[in-house]
Amino acid sequence: MDAGVIGALIPIFALSIPIVAIIARHRTKIMQMQIEAAANQTAEKAAQYASHTQELEERVRVLERIVTDKGYDVGTQIDALRDAREIDRQIEALKGDPAKEERAQ
Repeated sequence: MDAGVIGALIPIFALSIPIVAIIARHRTKIMQMQIEAAANQTAEKAAQYASHTQELEERVRVLERIVTDKGYDVGTQIDALRDAREIDRQIEALKGDPAKEERAQ
């Protein structure tokens, strides 16, 4: 290489070092801002989940109180619903075939 070319490259190289440092510092700042934004989003979602979980726990407590109440007989009511469905099915079957109606009586 010629001395003139080397002489021209030295200032260019010297000026490029601070430019690279500025770019690296800028990238670091951008990465930090992205990390902070992600942390804020994560914290917000965690708060939402905690709130939702608390609401569900309250609902479960209410349901437990209803079910464990001695005046509330869940089993009897479920059986009554099953019986009502069976009666409805039999009525529908009888409506479709008059001969079945005579046999059912």
